[in-house]
Parts: sequence; structure tokens; C-alpha cells
Amino acid sequence: MAFAVIASSIGNDNHMIQLSRRYFNTMCLLVVLTVLAACGAQPTAQPTAVPAAEPTAAPIANAQSLKVIATYSILGDLVQNVAGDNIALTTLVGPGGDAHTYEPTPQDSVALAEADLLFENGLAFEEWLDDLYTASASQATRVAVTANITPLPAPDGHAEGEEHAEGEEHAEGEEHGHGEYDPHVWHDPNNAKLMVEAIRDALSSADPANADNYAANATAYLDELSALDSFVNEEVANLPEERRKLVTSHDTFGYFADRYGFEIVGTALGSVSTEVADPAAGEIAELVGQIRAAGVPAIFAENVSNPALMETIAR
Repeated sequence: MAFAVIASSIGNDNHMIQLSRRYFNTMCLLVVLTVLAACGAQPTAQPTAVPAAEPTAAPIANAQSLKVIATYSILGDLVQNVAGDNIALTTLVGPGGDAHTYEPTPQDSVALAEADLLFENGLAFEEWLDDLYTASASQATRVAVTANITPLPAPDGHAEGEEHAEGEEHAEGEEHGHGEYDPHVWHDPNNAKLMVEAIRDALSSADPANADNYAANATAYLDELSALDSFVNEEVANLPEERRKLVTSHDTFGYFADRYGFEIVGTALGSVSTEVADPAAGEIAELVGQIRAAGVPAIFAENVSNPALMETIAR
């Protein structure tokens, strides 16, 4: 029986696992090596629902520690790797949470009101953040860590449900609307390196007394990400080109596919966001046909989504 490779990370999607030293190795091995695996393994059942994680703050090292917010766990892990124990870090959407559908809590508003720095993904990843920031009356400096990254367009050029009216075009100089770009930039380690550099620079500017420490931590982590990129390239080289195919529950591996030469065969939800309805029966049947034609061997449901849809497709 042919199955499809579903390996998606949402960053909390936002889109699956922390981007720590263990996160990125685990994610890449999952994608590359499971495609190589033979048929026969049964998908492991996933819980039907994952509750949103409560914000977690690192202990404050001293009274002068910067109070820093990261919007989701992958970004929080990058911040922690650069900052070490020099900051008090709060992550709003913890591991197992979904940054696309997250609903902020009163505790989030309190934490944001007290924060000095706010690290966010940008690219319309945290659509709830502007309202939360305004409501909290926060004075924290906002840092979009994707500012220096050239983003990939969303597969259909806009977010699900955000189609332009017929004949409507952007006015000259008008900024692109939300959802026009794929926000899952960290699946290319080279983009993760640009995120780390943005974090280093913002921390150093806000806390110059510890700038040397931030620089040293960032340099060490950048070296790890470079080594990771080389490792993935070497592993992918062992995989025949015709097997470099992915089917994901939603469009989250575009940067991985672009970097390492994979083809996205199809997606179950047909969107870069999980904030959409389940597909119609005809759409599922079309995806099943694509999966059979591609011949990839296994399905992995996302950790933040109900696995029922993926189980239906697997059957």
C-alpha cells in the first residue's frame, strides 16, 4: 500500500517541534529518512487535541535582566540559544501550540506590558499579535526576525479566504497584504541563521553590557546551523531524485523543499495556515490520487492537529 509523507511543522503551525539543536536535527531526519523507509510501519496514533501551552518564563537572573517575549516556541528557542541566562524569556505559544490559531490570555497581556523586547516572526504568522500589543499598552521594542529574509510566496499568492476582488490590483507602493508570503522560513537553516543574527543585534542594542556574550553565543549557534545544512545536503544526496517528494497537511515545508530540492506533491488543507476548514471529499480524493501517483510510503500527522483527516487519507 502506498502512503504519503506528511511531515509538517507549524512552530507551535506555527504550522511542530522546537528549533533547538535537537529540533532541527529531528525535523530534518524525520523528513529525509522516513521518505527512504520501506512500507509497513503503522502510523502512531496522535492525541485528538493538544491544549495551548501556558506562557513559560525563564527565571530572572538579576534585577537588571532584560524581559523578553518570543511569540512561539521555535523562535523562543533561537532567542534562548543567543541570550543564554542573560534574559528573562517568556514564550507565548509553547511547544504543541499552534501560532496560527492561538488565542492570547490575560497573562500574555501582562507579560507583554512588562517586556523590554518582543521577538516576532512577521510575515503575518501571528495575526493576533497587533491587537494583543495594543491592548497591553506595551512599550516593548518589536523585532520581526524575518526582516532580512527573502520570503517565498504563498502557493496561491494570498492567504486562504483572502482573495482579491476580480480585477483588483495592489496600488503602486502598496504593501502586500497578509498571507501573501510563506512564514515558515526556519525550515531552511540559512534563514534560521538570518533570524539568529537579527536576535543577536537586537539583544546587543538593548543590552550593550552583554553584547560580547550575545555575539559569542550567536557565532557558536551559526556554526551549528551551517553544519546542519551540510548534513542535510549530504543525506538528501543519498535519496534518488524521484523519491524527493513531500505531502504535508498544510503548506509548511516550502523552504525546506526549495533548499533541498524536494517537490511538494500536495497538501491536505491547501493553505499555509491551519486556520481553514477541512477539505471537501472531492479534494481529499484528488490528494489521494496524487499520493498514489507519487508512491511515497508513510503519513505523519502534525502534533497540533486532530489526526482524523490524515488517518482518512492513509486509509
